[in-house]
Amino acid sequence: MTNPIVTIICVCYNQARFVVEALDSVVAQTYQPIELIVIDDGSTDGSPEIIKHWIAAHPETVLLLNATNLGYCRTFNKAAALSKGKYLIDLAADDILLPNRVEVGVTTLESTQQAGVTFSDAEHVDEAGVKISLHSDRFPHYTIPSGDIYKELISRFFICSPTMMFSRAMFNDMAGYDETLIYEDFDFWIRSSRKWHYVYTPQVLVKKRKVAGSLSERQFKIRSDQSLTTLRVCEKILQLNETESERKALNSRLWYEMRVNLRLLNFKIASEFFRLWKRNRSNLKL
Repeated sequence: MTNPIVTIICVCYNQARFVVEALDSVVAQTYQPIELIVIDDGSTDGSPEIIKHWIAAHPETVLLLNATNLGYCRTFNKAAALSKGKYLIDLAADDILLPNRVEVGVTTLESTQQAGVTFSDAEHVDEAGVKISLHSDRFPHYTIPSGDIYKELISRFFICSPTMMFSRAMFNDMAGYDETLIYEDFDFWIRSSRKWHYVYTPQVLVKKRKVAGSLSERQFKIRSDQSLTTLRVCEKILQLNETESERKALNSRLWYEMRVNLRLLNFKIASEFFRLWKRNRSNLKL
């Protein structure tokens, strides 16, 4: 039986210091066949030249260069539209796949009915690659659900995004990432988990690098613009919810986000969360 193709899409934006290590981690995978697509999103730090030099020794790699910065969601979708894999991995150019990441992911997804996404534990490292902690130090294995996890994803964040591997069928069914949003993972989790199951693997399969000034690092800064994306996803949840327990989960999420945005001095967005909370609360059986 022929192994299914796995496409790894490496999105790079001003990550010249780290992109070679990310790409090397793809080449080091124990699984084949892998299609590697590298797409640079208008970097200004010399990343394209470094990537071209690396690709000279790996000519089978597909290289895409955005003339200007298009944003993460639009850039990933552009690469995904050209990919061939049955399964996809979204690899940021500052993260690292451990050698068995793809092999474990394929085995999991091929053996689990209804599964659209598999995710795992991760090792958090600093900019020098030195271990900081495990994701499971904060989110112990026994607290991580599998299967239908839609309601749990409304209530709390527990997935380390770079560890995800997902099916093309699911990604196509979702019409890809929402290009109107600043960040992709919360929206991806919500829309995909409404119809597809998730499977957790309690193994460290990815190294997640913490980089100063990164998109995730800026999320909880004063007046962060990422809160607007969170609000838009919560509006989608309001429409997707079907049960009383899901509406209660959204109620808790909205109350939490309202408090966070008050702390971040995002008063206008906090008021929008409050209005959405009142709309959702009117649907609850009190």
